[in-house]
Amino acid sequence: MAYFAAGCVFLLLAEGLLLTGYGYPGAAIEAPPTLAVVHLMTTGWFGLLMSGALLQFVPVLVAKPLKGGGAALPGLAAIVIGEASLVLGFMLMDRGGAFAAPLLSFGALGLSAGYLTIAGIVGITLASAWPLALPAQFVGLGLVALLATLGLGATFALALSGYLPSSWTGFLPTGLPLHAALGLGGWLTVSAVGVSYKLLPMFLLSPDSASRGARRVWLAGAASIAMLLAAVFLSANDGDAGFVTSALTLALVFCLTALGFYAVDLHAIYHARRRPKLELNSLASIAAFAALFVGAGWLGVAAVAGRLATDIAPIVYLLGFGWLTGLGLAKLFKIIPFLTWLECYGPVLGRVPTPRVQDLVSEPRGRRWFLLFHAGVLLATLALALDQGLLFRAGAGLQLGGSIALVAEFLRTRRLLEIVPDKRLPAGAIRPNFFLPSLQPTRSR
Repeated sequence: MAYFAAGCVFLLLAEGLLLTGYGYPGAAIEAPPTLAVVHLMTTGWFGLLMSGALLQFVPVLVAKPLKGGGAALPGLAAIVIGEASLVLGFMLMDRGGAFAAPLLSFGALGLSAGYLTIAGIVGITLASAWPLALPAQFVGLGLVALLATLGLGATFALALSGYLPSSWTGFLPTGLPLHAALGLGGWLTVSAVGVSYKLLPMFLLSPDSASRGARRVWLAGAASIAMLLAAVFLSANDGDAGFVTSALTLALVFCLTALGFYAVDLHAIYHARRRPKLELNSLASIAAFAALFVGAGWLGVAAVAGRLATDIAPIVYLLGFGWLTGLGLAKLFKIIPFLTWLECYGPVLGRVPTPRVQDLVSEPRGRRWFLLFHAGVLLATLALALDQGLLFRAGAGLQLGGSIALVAEFLRTRRLLEIVPDKRLPAGAIRPNFFLPSLQPTRSR
C-alpha cells in the first residue's frame, strides 16, 4: 500500500505540472522540464505502481511466498529519494544550477538501487517456483526489460552530469527513445499484460482456459524486446543505421502482433465471464485497453506514413495516461478495497457479520471520476495532435481533477467511510492505516 500511495503522489505532481504548462508542449520534448515530468510519471508513478502490484501478486502467480520481502521498505525509500533527486536535478539543469549534475547522478543511483531491489525480490521469488507458469513468465520477461531500462537510464544520467566521456552524449538522441520503449513497452506493458492474465479471470470469474493465445503473446513480446536490445547494442557500438532501423521495424511488427493476439484473448476472457454485471474496475479497464490498441495502431500507421516525429508525443501521451495510468487507477479501485477488507476483516471472518469488498467503495461516484479522467486524456491527446497548447492544459486540468477525486476515493476506502458506523468495526476487526499495515486490533465502536 505504501508503494501505491507514493506512486499516486508522483502522479498528481506530474499532472499538476502539466496543468501549469511546465514541460512539453510548453518546452521541447527533450528539454529538462519535459524530462522532469516524464520521470515523475515513469520512474515515479508507473514504476511504483507496478512494483507494488508485483510485490502483492507475484506470490499469487507462482503460489509461493514472497522471498526477501523485508527489503521492500528500503527499496521504496531508495526509489522515492532517488526520484526526488533526479527530478530536482532536471529542474535545476533547466536553470543552470550548480547542483544539477550531482543530483542527477545521485538520483540515478538511488533509482537503480531501489528498482534492482524490486527486481531481486521478484526474481528470487520467481526462481523459487521454477518452472514458471505462463503469467509469471511475462513478469520474468518484464524484468529483463527493466534491467536494460535501468542500465540505459543510469548511463544517460551520468553522461548528462559530465561523469562520462563527452563521446557518450552522441548516443543520447538514439538511446533515449530506446530507453522509453524498453521501459513503457517492455517492463511496464509486458508485466501488466502478464498480471492481467491472472487478475482478469479472477475478477471476472472467467475460466483460465478462455485465454488460449497467451503463449503467442509472450513469444511475440519476447521477440520485440530482443529486437529493442539489438538496436541498443548496435546504436551504442556505432552500428550501421540500416541495421538499427531494421531492428526497430521488427520490434514494432512483433509488438503489434503480440497486441493482436492479446486483443483476441481479452475478448475471450470478457465473453466467457460468469459475472453477469461488470464491476467498475472491469469497465474502466476496457477504456484503458481501448487506449492501448488505439495508441499501438496509431504508432504503426505513423511509422508507415513517416509521421513518427510529429505524432509520437500524442501517441506516448495516450499510451502513458490512457493505457498504463487508466489501467492502474482501474485496478487500484479493486485492489485497495480488497487489501483493506482483508486487513480489516480477515481476523474476524466467520465469527461476526462483515461487509463485502464492494461495500468499501462507491461505484456510482467512482464512475463519474473515471469518465472525467478519460475525457481529460482524450482532450489532451487531441490537443497535442493539433498543437493546441491551451486546449492541452484544459485536458490536463480535467485529467488532474479526475485523478484527485479517485485518490480521494482510495483514501475513503482506507478509512472505511462507505461503511455505516455501526457496522464499520465489529469486535476484533483492525482499523487500517492510510498506507502502513495496522498491527493492533481496534475495538468496535
